Amino acid sequence: MFVIDTSAEQQHSSVAAESVPARRSVLRRAGRRAVPYLYLAPALVLLVVWTYRPLLQAVQLSTYSWNLLPTSPSTPVGWANYHRLLGLPAFTDSIGRTAVLIAGLVPFTVVLPVLLALAARRVSDRARTVYQAFVFAPFLVAPVAAAAVWRWLLNPRSGAVDRVMGSDRNWVYEPSTAPWVIIVITGWQLLGFAVLVVWAGFAGISGDYDEAARVDGARPGQILRWITLPLLSPTLLFLVLTTVLLSPVLTFPLIDTLTQGGPTQSTTNIYYLLWDYAFHSFDAGLSAAAGVLLFLGFGAIAGVLVWISERVSFHDD
Repeated sequence: MFVIDTSAEQQHSSVAAESVPARRSVLRRAGRRAVPYLYLAPALVLLVVWTYRPLLQAVQLSTYSWNLLPTSPSTPVGWANYHRLLGLPAFTDSIGRTAVLIAGLVPFTVVLPVLLALAARRVSDRARTVYQAFVFAPFLVAPVAAAAVWRWLLNPRSGAVDRVMGSDRNWVYEPSTAPWVIIVITGWQLLGFAVLVVWAGFAGISGDYDEAARVDGARPGQILRWITLPLLSPTLLFLVLTTVLLSPVLTFPLIDTLTQGGPTQSTTNIYYLLWDYAFHSFDAGLSAAAGVLLFLGFGAIAGVLVWISERVSFHDD
């Protein structure tokens, strides 16, 4: 007579039954954790496809010599493009012009927006909307259209600028004035965006600080200097960062339409020089090398500004 021991089988089946809910709970937790990444996936894919992959291709292209012709072979040259680029006076001069451009735009993107935003506080509520619309309107104008209008205004024969100033200066084609023409037009377009950012910064500052300072006897100038501007410093640093990173890009259509980098390369900044190497000189490797150095340089500057902004925000908190 045989006796079948079913205790082991029952124990195994009970363990299996208990593991099924455990597995389901683990899958549910994993699914909940994966939901944010699923929302981010489209943006990450676009970032990889349109930013990081071209960046890697630019690094690879910077080590080749190629004239952009499909039938022409590309020749590996290693780091020769970087050595040749750093030895070109046009490259170092363009860096200096880019620095002058950024420094010239800071008053339009930081100083004037603060003054205009402070002036808007004294405007009535009904007129404030019209005031804001007039200030922001130049930012909506296409750079090429703005360049065409300003080219007509600055014409030495029929332009309104020379008539008002009583001069016959050729503003666009003189090396001493052409860079400042680009700076003024670019600053005129960026001013509305910068004012909008400053208004948003003022809106985020609680009015309790001003009231407490007035109770303590502080004057309006003291409140602005010691309370308002320090609290606004993260916004101002953001505008500086935006000016550093975007101003060379935004000036490209103006330079290409008005001066083509001249006269005597006085308006050739680093972005326009990069484009000139690629599509005028047909030196893809040299242009890619300039792009890689540009990315590293501006990336380092952006990192420092972001670090300063975080430190300022931490101390304000």
